[in-house]
Amino acid sequence: MSETTTRTEPAAATAEHAPRERKGPGRRRLYQWLFVAPALVYMLAFFGYPLVRNVLMSFQEFTPRTYFTGEAPFNGLDNWRGVFDNDLFGDALWQTILFTVGSLVGQFTIGLALAVFFSRRFHLSGFVRAVLLLPWLVPMVVSAVVWRRIMDEDHGVLNSFLGTIGLSGDGVPWLSSPSVALLSAILVNIWIGIPFNMVILYGGLQEIPRELYEAASLDGAGPWRTFRSVTLPMLRPVVTVVLVLGFMSTIKILDLILALTGGGPADSTQTLGTLTYQLSFLQLDFGQGAVVGNVLILISAAFAVLYLRVNRADSPGK
Repeated sequence: MSETTTRTEPAAATAEHAPRERKGPGRRRLYQWLFVAPALVYMLAFFGYPLVRNVLMSFQEFTPRTYFTGEAPFNGLDNWRGVFDNDLFGDALWQTILFTVGSLVGQFTIGLALAVFFSRRFHLSGFVRAVLLLPWLVPMVVSAVVWRRIMDEDHGVLNSFLGTIGLSGDGVPWLSSPSVALLSAILVNIWIGIPFNMVILYGGLQEIPRELYEAASLDGAGPWRTFRSVTLPMLRPVVTVVLVLGFMSTIKILDLILALTGGGPADSTQTLGTLTYQLSFLQLDFGQGAVVGNVLILISAAFAVLYLRVNRADSPGK
């Protein structure tokens, strides 16, 4: 009798704990979702809903009257055709590409050079780095207004300096010439973005083991060979972050161009960001403004996915 009881007790215990074990993974999954739920609600409310609303608006006849009546009838692809048939859209797209590529190349190149320079410690290096952060800390509108005064054709400090050293006698029309205004906007944006690139790349350089540089030196590698074979490969993940974030922030810039040139002269500095503003808030055509906004979102998403995939394919062990 006791032997039978002894045999049945483990079976009973197993049967008693079996449902609890089956409930364990489900309960853990529930707890995981509960922890994630606040973030999901936040993302859906502040990112998902505006994105869906913007897509729907691009297929609607959305005007100021809509805010009073609530009526925004669907008009199919009329908004999209209106934007793509607009000659200004093609110019704005091309100028956005030039502005973005020029800004990224300038910011990254100078930022990397400064990061490499400051990786060699010297007296007052920390103070100089702190001073170079100032353009990044100043609001973009303030920077644009200051540079607008600096680049003034008649009374600007820049033309006065160039005239003093004999490089420009009549003064360069930095912001009043259609052929120069976009370049001026690119130069100002490069000045603003250099500190961000320098700080992130400097942090990445500090994470590279010194032993790799010592091994390269023992192998007889010069500075340029060491930079190509050691620094750049080890810095690739940081470079990815810098370029992707730089692209996302540059392609949609609005306040800098509005405060610097207002999109002029002769629409020579119109970008997709300023075109969205012009269509939505000056012409009050919110449907077409939403179309340009969706184009910006698609370009940004395509760049991020493409660049991250290429970087992952080129990384070791993938």
